[in-house]
Formats: sequence, structure tokens, C-alpha cells
Amino acid sequence: MIHPTRTNLLLIREKALSVSNSVRILKARKQALTREFLDTTRPFLRSREEIRERYGKALAGLALSLGHEGKGAIESVTAATSRDFRVDISEMSIWGLKYKEVTPHDRPVRDPGERGYDYYSTTHHLEECTLQFEKILESMMNLAVFEGKLKRLGDEILKTTRRIRVLEERVLPELTMRIKAISQHIGERDREAYCRLKHFKSRRPS
Repeated sequence: MIHPTRTNLLLIREKALSVSNSVRILKARKQALTREFLDTTRPFLRSREEIRERYGKALAGLALSLGHEGKGAIESVTAATSRDFRVDISEMSIWGLKYKEVTPHDRPVRDPGERGYDYYSTTHHLEECTLQFEKILESMMNLAVFEGKLKRLGDEILKTTRRIRVLEERVLPELTMRIKAISQHIGERDREAYCRLKHFKSRRPS
């Protein structure tokens, strides 16, 4: 039970002001995170759509290549084009929210001369198929960045929303109720003191 004193009233008012400021900051943070979430969602969806389209083209090209060049030739090209694909994982931050970003060491899409085989001896179907699979890899790298970022942003937006709700629906109303109760108590006490003083003065001999 908080004693209904003027000092406690000032302290609670300061706390209520601090909570209001916190709500304002959290709302600004939520707005910024939501804007970033929406900005990230668009390229994320584009990357997923690109992968779906390219995968269909790559499979069609692979089927044509198998028909023209045979399984043995395709397996030989596959062995020649294999490589260690390394990535760097770095930590990024938005409004204090940390997330991982993936950066490949090499370009996923290579020029035909960099693939390790004589591309003059292959058909354009195989070249197109290889290009599409490399572009799928490139899109998947982008997707990995967007996916991790979106998850962190989504979790943080939900967490911030819950904090705002608790402050607005629980903490602030409780502080407002305490301020009102203490103010009323102090007001009644002051009126009683004033009435006693007035009564005392009226009974004093002139």
C-alpha cells in the first residue's frame, strides 16, 4: 500500500510520464521495424517466385540436355563444374535488432569459360540449364538473407506489440488510478484541515 503523500504523488506522476515516453519510443520502434519488414517482404517474395520459375526452366533444359547429350556427358559436365561454394556470415543491426547476413565469397553465376569445361562442345540447352541452376543458387543466397531477417523482424514486432499492450492496458491505467486516488485523498485531507482551521478560528475569542 502506497502512502498517499505529495512526495509519492510526484513519484508516481514521474513514473507515469516515463511509461508514456517508453510507449511513444516503442511505437516509433515498431513502426520502423514494420516498415523494414514490409520493405524486406517484397524482395523475399520476388526471390521465391524467381526460384520457382527458374527451377521449372532448369528442369526443362536438363531434360532436353539428357536427350541430346546423354546421361554420361551430363555427369561429366557436372563433375567439371563442381566447386566449393563458401559464404561469409556477418551480424547486422536494425534499431538494435541483430540478424545474420549471408555473403557469398564468389559470384554464384559464372561466365561459361569459368565453369571448367569446353562449352563450345555442348548444346545451348545445357548452357541455359546450367545458367538457370546458378541463378537459382544466387536467388537462394538472397532468400537466406531475407528469411533470417524477416523471422527476426517478425519476432521483434510481436514482442514490441506485447510490451506496448502491457504498458497501455495495465501499467498506465494502474498508475492513473493511483494518481487519482492519492490526489482525492490529499484533496479531502486538505479540505478537512481547512475546515478544522476555520472552525478553530471561529471559536477563538476575539
